[in-house]
Amino acid sequence: MVKFVERKWWYFAFSGLLIIPGLVFLLLGGLKPGIEFKGGTLLDIRFDTPPSISDVTAVMKDLKHDEAIVQGAEGGRIEIRTFEMKPDEQVATEAALRAKFGANMKDVSPSTVSPSFSGELIDNAVRSIALASVLIVLLIAYAFRNFGWGAFRYGIAAIISLLHDAAVVLGFFAALGFFFNVEIDSLFVTAVLTIIGFSVHDTIVVFDRIRENLRLNPGEALNPVINFSIMQTLARSVITSLTVVLTLLALYLFGGFSMRNFALALLVGIVSGTYSSIFNASQIISLWQEVEDRLRHRATPAPA
Repeated sequence: MVKFVERKWWYFAFSGLLIIPGLVFLLLGGLKPGIEFKGGTLLDIRFDTPPSISDVTAVMKDLKHDEAIVQGAEGGRIEIRTFEMKPDEQVATEAALRAKFGANMKDVSPSTVSPSFSGELIDNAVRSIALASVLIVLLIAYAFRNFGWGAFRYGIAAIISLLHDAAVVLGFFAALGFFFNVEIDSLFVTAVLTIIGFSVHDTIVVFDRIRENLRLNPGEALNPVINFSIMQTLARSVITSLTVVLTLLALYLFGGFSMRNFALALLVGIVSGTYSSIFNASQIISLWQEVEDRLRHRATPAPA
């Protein structure tokens, strides 16, 4: 029997090593909102042979657009994101780029995005997560209703686990934004919501096995039951996650530039969700029980 529970503090420490640096980068402003969130102008430029990012950036700096973010894309394209440009600014920018790159530059497709879209998107995402969290706690508590008020600990542990996964992904992309100016878009929000759903699904599988084993072995200590339950579900969790990871890896490698960050966020989140479901969620239940036992022991008067 592998002693998963007995090593809980090692697992919690590893999670801390993943989350704390990400929180630092979040506080440093590393999470870069894309044009969909802050509004602005996107110039999608197609070249026969794409020039270097530094050459395009130099042109934008000459035009006093120091805030411009220049990124490569598939199909010989370059994307430039700036503050919102007026029509005459777009014309001047296109003229300057054509003067620099000549016939190599094929066409420019400008688009403007209003920041109001981002506010609505974020509000709806936060409300969705809050509502889903409440429903998850109630659903899991109902499934474990035979444990009385202790049933709520399972729902709360599942919520902590999914928050762990969201924090890992946010911190990872904050680091990418800090060092490589990687931006997030609406697909990133979709990826985070998907990760939350996957994390809860995997956690519930483990919790359900714990419930069944406690029912079949009344009076058994909790920690051995958790260890045995994890052993029973470990292969299924890993194999299920691995099939998803392989699919996402193919999407990341061959799905095109526009899907790359979406696939990367899902990759990080699925791996983190598998880890937290096996090594964090059940260990939180164990720690909760140990704390309750200690408090109960202190409250019990010593025999005369």
